Amino acid sequence: MSAATATVPVAKPAAAGEGRIGLRANLRHIGALARRNMLQIKQDPESMFDALLMPVIFTLLFVYVFGGAVSGKGHQQEYVNYVIPGLMAMMGMNISMAVGTGINDDFKKGVMDRFRTMPIARSSVLIAKIVVEVGRMLIAIAILLGMGFALGLTIHTDVMHLLAAIGLSAVFGASLMWIFILLGLTMRTAQAVQGVAMLVLMPLQFGSSIFAKPTTMPGWLENFTKVNPLSNLADAARALVNGGAVAHSVWMTLAWSAGITLVTAPLAVARFRKKT
Repeated sequence: MSAATATVPVAKPAAAGEGRIGLRANLRHIGALARRNMLQIKQDPESMFDALLMPVIFTLLFVYVFGGAVSGKGHQQEYVNYVIPGLMAMMGMNISMAVGTGINDDFKKGVMDRFRTMPIARSSVLIAKIVVEVGRMLIAIAILLGMGFALGLTIHTDVMHLLAAIGLSAVFGASLMWIFILLGLTMRTAQAVQGVAMLVLMPLQFGSSIFAKPTTMPGWLENFTKVNPLSNLADAARALVNGGAVAHSVWMTLAWSAGITLVTAPLAVARFRKKT
């Protein structure tokens, strides 16, 4: 073998953004990165406080502080069955916000500089974060339901309908994470991400059917609740738990989830590739 032949450089792996990484390798990358994110939680248990304590605080707050005002004094029991399915939608939205602040913080700490040198798909970094946050969301929903059962929540359908309500909340929450990822990649600081997110969250949460029936609201606000995707999710979860017409709310929630993902996921991945 000649010296010229011996010095021919070995081909480098395809760059992450070139789209040459196969599905199996992509799934392997997502699994490895998800494990890395879970190890971070293990090293920093305080990062689970929102998922563990928020369901307890919100349940006690809304049932005992606002339950009597909304449903009448002495009728908190009825309010439990109304508000707990609605709070499942709220849990998904609040937990989703953490992924935006987290990815912004990762850029500040230089974590993404390491990923830039690795032959991995850029989307796998984002999807791994979503997988872990969905896990945190399911933990929060489980604690919420535990609090609900302790306060007298009654399932008027069956376990499969309850699991469908949980799954629907997780699907919608996962779609919202792409919005917060995009915010995290766009805003300069984690505080800015949180501030902008709260400006969006507050009107959507309180201008919905999560806490009170829209029929008790002014006409303009009642009309807003009808187009609010959180109302669709809350109504769907409520119907799946308490019984009633469910098809329209479920399909509207799935349509919102698909639409949000199809619009914001490509934008988030493109923005991530540009930053890395």
